[in-house]
Amino acid sequence: MTADGLTTRRSRHRASGPVELSGDDVRDAAQAIAEQIEAVISGKSEVVRTAIICLLCDGHLLIEDVPGVGKTKLARALAAAIDGTVHRIQFTPDLLPSDLTGVSVFDQRSATFEFTPGPLFGNIVIGDEINRATPKTQSALLEAMEERQVTVDAHTRDLPRPFMVIATQNPIEMEGTFVLPEAQRDRFMAQVEMGYPDAAAEARMLAQHGQSDPLSDVEAVCSADDVAAMIATVRTTHVADSIREYVVALARFTRDHGAVRLGASPRAALQLLRAAKTSAVLDGRDYVAPDDVQRLAPIVWSHRLLMGGHDVRTRHAASEVIDEAIQSIAIPR
Repeated sequence: MTADGLTTRRSRHRASGPVELSGDDVRDAAQAIAEQIEAVISGKSEVVRTAIICLLCDGHLLIEDVPGVGKTKLARALAAAIDGTVHRIQFTPDLLPSDLTGVSVFDQRSATFEFTPGPLFGNIVIGDEINRATPKTQSALLEAMEERQVTVDAHTRDLPRPFMVIATQNPIEMEGTFVLPEAQRDRFMAQVEMGYPDAAAEARMLAQHGQSDPLSDVEAVCSADDVAAMIATVRTTHVADSIREYVVALARFTRDHGAVRLGASPRAALQLLRAAKTSAVLDGRDYVAPDDVQRLAPIVWSHRLLMGGHDVRTRHAASEVIDEAIQSIAIPR
């Protein structure tokens, strides 16, 4: 669906009530968003799909990779494609929580305190190198990411909807960084690695970026209101009881595994099910299949599992446990 198509449908519904979109509308709009992003990031269709799944699940995305592979470009292209407000935060060790949430400033003319919102008050918040901020500052994100609100000076303020944090971190430069605590990692619906593009995609990128910045050509194909309607539609996707029991069995397998110190939490199970719903809609179905769960489990869970021994932070080891769970638990019929 084009931007004009969504706008027309929204106008038609505005007079009669809230915007309602079908599963096909959501799939077409998601495809339009993906095309805009892939005009900037070549050869990374799966990463782009994961980013859109997180957006439509009301989730957050953590991108971990070496510098120069397009982490920030992906985030900025997604933000430009949905025509929402975009704020970028460069995390540094001297960043304070109030630099994210905002502060109350005394106005001498009115003799009152006026709240100045921080960069968290945006639809898409890009957090560059999140692991360079201190744990105190990182913790300021917890309330925002989970409850879509911030509390400053005992006053709670709602954040705009949709609200999505896309954070990046560099796994190579560890000096001067702070490992994300488990509670923080659990707030991210998925973690992906960009990886280097293949030779053809890299050559295409050199040709395109050598003439102009493709980010400037990204068009907004839907609005923040459209995304909110898409999120509402995705949540209506049918999930059979056997699929729910399957997700619970997978989660319990990771908790009981001898090599795992901390398995998939109930929040992790819930987010896997939400991601599976969105994946089903993007594939043109109104129900979740076991394949949706199996495909997304490594993406949604591997950064959450805390391994024992020398593999404490190894996503590869966590992915092996998740694969073992998928192979061991009977697929629902």
